[in-house]
Amino acid sequence: MLELTRDGAIATLTLQRPEVRNAFNAALIARLREVCAELAGDRSVRVLVLRGEGAAFCAGADLHWMQASMVFSHEENLEDAGHLDAMFATLNELPQAVIGCVHGAALGGGIGLVACCDMVIATETASFGFTEARLGLLPAVIARYVIPKIGPGHARAFFTSAQRFSAQHALTIGLVHEVVPEGELETSVARAIEAYLSCGPQAVAEAKALVAAVSILPPIEARDYVVGAIAAARTSAEGQEGLRAFLEKRRPAWRTIP
Repeated sequence: MLELTRDGAIATLTLQRPEVRNAFNAALIARLREVCAELAGDRSVRVLVLRGEGAAFCAGADLHWMQASMVFSHEENLEDAGHLDAMFATLNELPQAVIGCVHGAALGGGIGLVACCDMVIATETASFGFTEARLGLLPAVIARYVIPKIGPGHARAFFTSAQRFSAQHALTIGLVHEVVPEGELETSVARAIEAYLSCGPQAVAEAKALVAAVSILPPIEARDYVVGAIAAARTSAEGQEGLRAFLEKRRPAWRTIP
């Protein structure tokens, strides 16, 4: 269901259920969570590239998985949804930079994956949609990852209408960061990888934590957080190395990693 490959500091995680457009089921959710938890503890990995095999990135929920939930009790559905949220949370909280490569369709829970990426590059022909309302359901679990990305206004429009939208529109609302012709996808991904490898790995991790914290903290607490964060960064080994390298006009130590 998943393939994880390594090339030095770069890991690539590919969803491999092309026969169902990489849709989620309980087993895929569990495996994704497990792999992300393993990556979180491996700081030799600095960038994770997330892809889907076949014609689509991820079509959301598997029909057989949804059918099984129809006979679940309320408590069983709570547990099942909790597993899904835990998977998204583990991906969202990875200390490494995560690049999403989107082609074909990203629907429902597939957009949840997109929202958990730090940078998203989509092909011009990619399409998106929160299609749950057509089934009388809600994009509920993914909402806490999607709404911070696109805002409540766009979420209300697309959650309630279930309309599909283009990659260009996804760029406009902040879900996607770059839209490219299909033939230029790999070049754009390589450029993004190089940008992340030029940054201190601890700085990347702390920057992700900074965005998450400032987004939810009250103003006074946010002020204390940001002041403490920059003070810690300046005195850290990585911050000291970065400043010295800049002043000495040389590459910092982390740039020697391929």
